[in-house]
Amino acid sequence: MMCEEHGHNDSMTQGRWEHFSHEADMGLRGFGSSCDQAFEQTAIAMMAVITDPDIVVAEQEVDISCEAPDYELLLIDWLNALIYEMATRRMLFGRFDVHTKNGSLRAKAWGEKVDATKHEPAVEVKGATYTALHVGRDENGTWVAQCVVDV
Repeated sequence: MMCEEHGHNDSMTQGRWEHFSHEADMGLRGFGSSCDQAFEQTAIAMMAVITDPDIVVAEQEVDISCEAPDYELLLIDWLNALIYEMATRRMLFGRFDVHTKNGSLRAKAWGEKVDATKHEPAVEVKGATYTALHVGRDENGTWVAQCVVDV
């Protein structure tokens, strides 16, 4: 299991993310030209539930590693690892560098300590769930990584 391109060339070079409605929780969806980029964009989408990720300064680097038998479980583990790091370090993150290979994820997240005045956190994300969980390519060959988070 690797997030590498295999003989498919799509024109999308910019990653993007979006939210989707899901009852009282929040759906996250990240898009990218690679699985790694889609995971990065899903993390940005999660941060955007809390604050504007563009105002989070990359002052401190945090290393994160996860292992799982498939992409879907790896996405859940990745997001929950970020939630854990945010809670224990009292930080928010705004930039990510993700690399997956053979069921392992190695990532760096950059951010800063939470400043309630600056960041104006909207909600606390409690955990990534299996609801609407999907990682794969869409009909255009773009990687999509999505799930619902409990807020």
